Amino acid sequence: MSALSVKKLTKKYANGPTALKGINLEVAVGDFFALLGQNGAGKSTTISIICSLVKKTSGKIAVFGYDTDIQLAKAKSLIGVVPQEMNFSIFDNLLQILVNHAGYYGIPRKIAFVRAEKYLKKMGIWEMRNQPAIRLSGGMKRRLMIARALMNEPKLLILDEPTAGVDIELRHSLWRYLKELNQEGTTIILTTHYLEEAEQLCKNVAIIDHGEIIEHTDMKSLISRLDIQTLILDLDQPQRHFPLLNHFKGRLLDETSMEVEIHRGQSINDLVHLLTQQHIRINSMRNKTNRLEELFIYLISENKK
Repeated sequence: MSALSVKKLTKKYANGPTALKGINLEVAVGDFFALLGQNGAGKSTTISIICSLVKKTSGKIAVFGYDTDIQLAKAKSLIGVVPQEMNFSIFDNLLQILVNHAGYYGIPRKIAFVRAEKYLKKMGIWEMRNQPAIRLSGGMKRRLMIARALMNEPKLLILDEPTAGVDIELRHSLWRYLKELNQEGTTIILTTHYLEEAEQLCKNVAIIDHGEIIEHTDMKSLISRLDIQTLILDLDQPQRHFPLLNHFKGRLLDETSMEVEIHRGQSINDLVHLLTQQHIRINSMRNKTNRLEELFIYLISENKK
């Protein structure tokens, strides 16, 4: 039995485009699964149909074996969702938002208050429990939405761009918690625009393009197909010449930064080791281009052959 099984799912809007063209998805129990695609590819439509927020045109969906056509209430009770957009009353306090959400699942208020304390503490916002949500920063609102999604203690957690617009420190703290949640047995489906995020968190991945699944594989196999990435290194001390880096190619951008190409089979650790041998320290490292965009372009071109 899969945590999520999607068979030949289609969505055709009246007098409009066909958003989904018979897609198939299988997400194993306990998986951390990435659903990736460019804007308008069909990610949010797929998630909205799974959560019964949008009606499908045809196809079958089962959540832990429960058919959403005939056992929708049971299927929904197993799902927690963190949407891309904020969708709570900003004038209610944090405790009210969570306890009221628990009520939709028939959770007694006594239990709801215990769970609200648990998840607000997990998200680091317990001390603000009596504050109206309007006073929260963008990052804290994102934490609140994750806490709310956990109130029914779902077996399947769906996160639509959960770290969009949050700072790096918060993003990494959320990564740590989501990894813990997955290790405790929660199946997680993630959509993201950050390939680094998918690499760090996800075991398996599906790529959707114009309403069709063009790739369904494990994350390591997918990443290995990217031939090259270009890194920008910010250096601790000025350099007058590009260092000797054996088979690594690159150039100085200025005295304290350089770009280096990493080809398939080459290791970033080897690059760092070579620089360390020459007493060159790296302050920071980042990708020159959006690797997710590069991956989409590669897969779409392969799919058209």
